Amino acid sequence: MQSQSLAAIAADLRAGKVRSSDLVALAVERHAASEPVLKAYRTWAGDRAKAQAAALDTLIASGIDLGPLMGIPVSVKDLFGVPGLPTHAGTNAAFPKEWQAAGPVVKALLAQMGVVTGKTHTVEFAFGGLGTNPHAGTPVNPWSSRETPRVPGGSSSGAGVSLAQGSALLALGTDTAGSVRIPASFTGQTALKITHGRWSLEGIVPLSPSLDTPGLLARTVADLAYAFAALDPEAAAPVAASDLAGLRIGVVRNTVWDDIEPSIAENTGQALRVLEKAGAHVSDVTLACTEEALAIFRAGGLAAAELRAFLERNFPERIGQLDPAVMARVEAVNDLTASGYLQRAANLAQYGRTAARAFETVDVLVSPTIPVTAPTIAEVADPETYRKANMLALRNTALANLFGWCAATLPTGLDANGIPSGLQIMAPPMAERRLLAAALAIETAIGSGPEMLGKAPLA
Repeated sequence: MQSQSLAAIAADLRAGKVRSSDLVALAVERHAASEPVLKAYRTWAGDRAKAQAAALDTLIASGIDLGPLMGIPVSVKDLFGVPGLPTHAGTNAAFPKEWQAAGPVVKALLAQMGVVTGKTHTVEFAFGGLGTNPHAGTPVNPWSSRETPRVPGGSSSGAGVSLAQGSALLALGTDTAGSVRIPASFTGQTALKITHGRWSLEGIVPLSPSLDTPGLLARTVADLAYAFAALDPEAAAPVAASDLAGLRIGVVRNTVWDDIEPSIAENTGQALRVLEKAGAHVSDVTLACTEEALAIFRAGGLAAAELRAFLERNFPERIGQLDPAVMARVEAVNDLTASGYLQRAANLAQYGRTAARAFETVDVLVSPTIPVTAPTIAEVADPETYRKANMLALRNTALANLFGWCAATLPTGLDANGIPSGLQIMAPPMAERRLLAAALAIETAIGSGPEMLGKAPLA
C-alpha cells in the first residue's frame, strides 16, 4: 500500500480495495517499530487516528466522498493548530488552548477527513535549518546510522522523518527559508514551498509573517501535485507533467555551488545530464542579487526582528528560555532600527524583481537543494559549528523565500555519506502549476525517490 501513489490509494479506498483503518494500522505499526530511534513526533495521536479511520471506513463504504485526502494518514508540523492536540512550536511548554484552533490549511485537510497521525517535531519557533531542538530532542535522520546519528534538516524536522518512517503518507510543514525543502532533501522526500500569501498563515505559530509559507512534504512529486490540488483554494484540474522536450531549465551557477561536496555536485550534474539527454534545454544562469539578498539574510533578515516582536508582544517570559541557537539569531538584530528593518524589506522586494528577470528566458531555475551532507547531531552541538552548518544548509533554499518565489525539491541520489541529496526547482510567484508540471517531468526522467533510493536504513 505504502508504495502506491496517493491518487492510487484514494482510488482503492473508494473501490473498497483498501480501508483507511488498514492505512492507519500500518502507520501505527511503522511508528511503533522505529519511533524510539527516529523521534519524529512531539505528539503522537495513533489511538485517535485509528478511531477516526474506523468511522471513515463506514462513510466511504456508504458512498460518501469528502475530498481527495479522505482517509489518508497525514502528519502535521507542531506549529499548526489542530483541535484536540497541543501546540508547542518546538518550545519547552504547550501554548494556551486557543493555539489549537485550526486555520484554513488544517481546516481544508480536516474538511476532507484526512487523518492526522500527530504533531511532528520542529526547531523552536521554526528558526533553524538543521532540525535540532534541546527542549524536546532532535529527530534522527533515518538515512544515518545508530552509531552516528545525523540531523534530519529543519525546521520541519519531524515531517520528513515521518514520511521515511511510514507513519504518514503526507506531511504539512512550513517554510521561511527552506524549512520544508531542507528536511525533504536530507530524508529523501519531495517538498513544495508555496508562494508567500497564496495560502493563509492563520492558525500557525509565526516566525516571520513577511516570509512564512505553509508547505507540503510527500514521497514523490506526483503525491505533492495530488495534495496541492486537494488543498489549494484556487486549484482547478490536477497538474499534468510538462513535455520535457523543450522545457527551458536554467541552472543557477553563481553562489549556490560554492563549498559544495563533490558527491552532491556529481548527483546534481548527473540529473542535469539526464534531463538534457531527454530533450530539455539546459542553460547556465547567473542569478542577479544573490549575494546582496544573502547578506541581509545572514544579518538576521526579517525573521529575527519579527520573531522578537512576536515574543515581546505575546510571550515575553519565553525569551529567556529560548534554545541558545535560536537566541543567538534573535540577538543578532538587537541593534536593528525600524528604518533599518524597512530598508531591508524594500531591498529584498527590489532584489526579487530584479532576479525574476531570469524567468524571461527560462521556464524554471534549478540548483542543488543543499550543498552539503547532513552533519552529525554531535558535530552541531558546538555553537560555532552549528552556526556555519546552519547558514550553509539554508543558503540555497533561502533565495526562493527572499525573492518571493515558489520552489520544490526532489531527490537526486545518495551522497558520499549515504545521505540523500536533492535538486531544487524554482518558479516565479504564484506559478505553482508551472513548477509542479516541470517537477513532474523531471521526476519522470530521473526517477522518483522510492525507486532511486530504496528504504532508509533506520526506517
